[in-house]
Amino acid sequence: MDLRLMGLESPLLSTLQHILDGTEGDEKSLNAPTRTYVRDAKAMAATPADVKEYPNSYVFVIDMPGLKSGDIKVQVEDDNVLVISGERKREEEKEGAKYLRMERRVGRFMRKFTLPENANTDAISAICQDGVLTVTVNKLPPPEPKKPKTIEVKIA
Repeated sequence: MDLRLMGLESPLLSTLQHILDGTEGDEKSLNAPTRTYVRDAKAMAATPADVKEYPNSYVFVIDMPGLKSGDIKVQVEDDNVLVISGERKREEEKEGAKYLRMERRVGRFMRKFTLPENANTDAISAICQDGVLTVTVNKLPPPEPKKPKTIEVKIA
């Protein structure tokens, strides 16, 4: 069924028609998300976080039950983006055991936070204790107020 013949032409319907027709050919759709984007979006959606602001710092708290420090990566990208990522792997199955139910999440996790201008990216600490990751980003001290500049008045 061609939606254009029915007078229903719109960008959304055109895209749906393109998908239904399967006419991708060798061209990749310019609007289609990449696999990496979809994977990262799923990882971010499945990683809840609390963010707190204190007088001297910002604190990011994320539950990470069962993870070791080697499974977690904390980085700063582009000078102001805090990236917390890693991977939770499935336990190896023991001989004779089989899963009756699998509900715990496994796979990649990731969160990105744009840091405010007063975040000191050189003073970041990360501690994982009892399955909770706490990342602390210290604030830069407020800038000193500018003092008035006195200009000498000369007599001509």
